Amino acid sequence: MKHYVILSLAVSGLILSSCTAVGVGVGVGVGTAIVQEGGISRAASDLRIQTEINDLWFRHDISMFRKLDLTINQGRVLITGVVQDPNHRIDAVRMAWQPRGVVHVINEIKVAESAGIIGYAKDAWISTRLRSALIMASEVESINYSIDTVQGSVYLMGFAQNQAELNQVIETARTIENVKQVVSYVKLVGTPELAPVSNGQMNAQQQATPAPATGEPIQWNQESVY
Repeated sequence: MKHYVILSLAVSGLILSSCTAVGVGVGVGVGTAIVQEGGISRAASDLRIQTEINDLWFRHDISMFRKLDLTINQGRVLITGVVQDPNHRIDAVRMAWQPRGVVHVINEIKVAESAGIIGYAKDAWISTRLRSALIMASEVESINYSIDTVQGSVYLMGFAQNQAELNQVIETARTIENVKQVVSYVKLVGTPELAPVSNGQMNAQQQATPAPATGEPIQWNQESVY
């Protein structure tokens, strides 16, 4: 029972913390589902998926659990973070497929050395700066976007009212200091949802890799700008 109490506190901390990259991603992700598409029932399902995945990770390896972040939107699971053990990357994705209702697992876990407190502070600053900029932008429904930053890479998830709004969000993100890359998994309002996947029909290799996306993520990389 002890680990369930710890998990409850950990999950609560993730949801309530709005000043870190983790809190921004998880907290706004839940709000997006309520405000935009799917309603309260979809938001409740996403929260259940989040809780179940966190519980699986926690019981499997506490160190892995602490290094990974989750953003969930309409059954789409985005995993970010930095791990040192390549097996953690495989295990995390495999377990993310297990909860009922998961339709897509997006694996953005990096296998590298941690950037430490300074790197984490820079990432949190980027997420906070972008969130503030989106709130101030009258043309953007900022609550519909979740933001997660890992080692200078900004990951966006949620819903855009139209392509022009999404382009503005990406442009805003890429102009922030210390941003190396912007990756968007944002859906346009009205696009169809993915069909649920049956875990019983998936082999180990399929469980360890992301399902096919409905479209390629929009990416901006600093190295391509002159």
